Amino acid sequence: MSNYSATFIEYNMDQLVLPMDFSDMIPEDHVSRVVNEMVEMVDDDLFFSAYRGGGRSAYHPKMMTKVILYAYTQKLYSCREIARALREHLPMMWLAARQTPDFRTINRFRSERMKDLIEPLFTSLIQLLLDQNYITMENYFLDGTKIEANANRYTFVWKKSTERYEQKLQEKLDELFWKIEETIVEDQAFEKGSSEPNSKITSEQLQETVKIVEEKVQETEKEAEVEKDPEERKAKKAEYREWRRVYKKIENDYLPRLRKYEQQMATFGDRNSYSKTDTDATFMRMKEDHMKNGQLKPGYNIQAGTENQFILGYTIHQRPTDTRCFQPHMEMLKKRNLPFPNRITA
Repeated sequence: MSNYSATFIEYNMDQLVLPMDFSDMIPEDHVSRVVNEMVEMVDDDLFFSAYRGGGRSAYHPKMMTKVILYAYTQKLYSCREIARALREHLPMMWLAARQTPDFRTINRFRSERMKDLIEPLFTSLIQLLLDQNYITMENYFLDGTKIEANANRYTFVWKKSTERYEQKLQEKLDELFWKIEETIVEDQAFEKGSSEPNSKITSEQLQETVKIVEEKVQETEKEAEVEKDPEERKAKKAEYREWRRVYKKIENDYLPRLRKYEQQMATFGDRNSYSKTDTDATFMRMKEDHMKNGQLKPGYNIQAGTENQFILGYTIHQRPTDTRCFQPHMEMLKKRNLPFPNRITA
C-alpha cells in the first residue's frame, strides 16, 4: 500500500487575488487588444460630435464602440447577448472597464449614435491602416455577394403585376370618367381628363372626382325628395341610386387601389420587385440554392473592396447584378477623403 497521500493546489474562492487588473490576464496578441488600440487612435472629437451635451452623464462613446466592435468579432450581434457578455466575458469586462450598460443602452447607442459615427469611423480606421503601411491603395479588389434579407420570402410584390393591375384600373377609370362627363360636361376636371385620353389619372384627381360625385349624390337626393310627379320622382331616385353606386365604387374600391398601386410604384423605383416585410429588399437568385430550382429570395447585393485582407470600402445595393453596382461603388470611393486606388480588379 502506498505511503503517499493525494495533494492539491490550494483552492479558496474567498482569497483576495492580486493584481486586480484584467489586462494582465489577456494575451498580448488577443483581438480585444487590437480593437482597443485601433479605437484609441481615433480622435475623440469624432465621437463627441454625436453628442449635444446636457442631461445625465453618458457612457463613453469609445468604450461603447470597443464593446460593440469586439462583440461582432465574436459573432455576438444581439444587444442582450452583448450585455450578458459584459458580465461574463473577461475581454469584454476589460474593454468596458467593468461598466455594465444594459441592452437598451447598447441598442440606443448602436441605432442612434453609431448611425452617424459608422462612416467617419470606418474612414478613420482606413487612414490608420494607411499611416501604418498595412495598405497602400495600389490595388483594390472588388467583389460582390448576395445576402438574404430577414424577410418572408413569400411576401413578394412584382412590378409587372402592379403595372398590369394599374393599367386595368386606368381603363375602368377612363370609362367611368367618360360616363360622368356626359352628365357633368361643365366641370373642368373632367374636361381636362377627357382632353388627354392617354394620360394617367392620379389619386389626387380621383379624390377631386369623389368630391364632385358626392355633391351630385346630395343634389339628386334633394331633387327626388321635392319632386311631386311620381314618374319624375321615380326617375330622380334611380338617378340618385346610380350616383350613390358610383360614389361608393370610387370611394371604397377605385381610390384605395389606385393609391396602393402608386405607393407600390414609388417603392419599386428602378427595381422589378420588393418584399412586403422589408421594402428595401429586392428578390434575387442566391448562391445557396438548396432546392436547385432557382428560387428568388429577398436580399441585398453587397459590394466590398479589399487590399491585404482588409475591407477598404463597401456599398449595399438593391440591384442583383454586379455590373450595375460598379459605378455607384466607384462614386462612393471618390467622395471619401481618402486616396483613390491606382488599380481596380473587379
